Amino acid sequence: MKLIGSLTSPYVRKVRVVLAEKKIEYEFELDSPWSPESNVPNINPLGKIPVLVLDEETTLFDSRVISEYLDNVAPNNKLMPESNRGRAEAKRWCAVGDGICDAAALIFLERKRPPVQQSADWIRRQEDKITRSLSYLSEQLGDNAWCMGTHYSLADVGVGCALGYLAFRFPEITWQTSYPNLLRLYEKLLHRPSFSETIPKE
Repeated sequence: MKLIGSLTSPYVRKVRVVLAEKKIEYEFELDSPWSPESNVPNINPLGKIPVLVLDEETTLFDSRVISEYLDNVAPNNKLMPESNRGRAEAKRWCAVGDGICDAAALIFLERKRPPVQQSADWIRRQEDKITRSLSYLSEQLGDNAWCMGTHYSLADVGVGCALGYLAFRFPEITWQTSYPNLLRLYEKLLHRPSFSETIPKE
């Protein structure tokens, strides 16, 4: 199978982490939908990354869809809980992580517009989402070892990739000092090769 994406996207990183945790071999093709020569719109009508191309040329897109597919492809190192309640809770963690990434990406894109065209109100709305979400994640995590309590799961992957994206693109958001339990979680994640080898870079 082949994964198409960039080295900076937190959504692509999430899939790369899952692939590493599941020990699934794949080809990684760099492509950014923002490039004029990008092939992404030809294989994903939404024009977004990541895109996973299966061996029979079927394409999957959206990191949530891809991650769950990969977790079910191989029985080793299960990342999603078996119970319906557990799966719902893991998805809730991932939804907050993805929401942080969505808001952060919108701010990043807005700041690329000419200054006279930027909306301070729009940026503030996205910043508020990030602030509320970080507070929520910290409260939910508490003193637990992992997001789901005692075991590593897809919830940690989603939250970890969101925190990594903030550290990469928004160093001015000092979540590390405001929420030491989130920092503890992220530092623990960086001890895993799946995270340390996928740190976003230009």
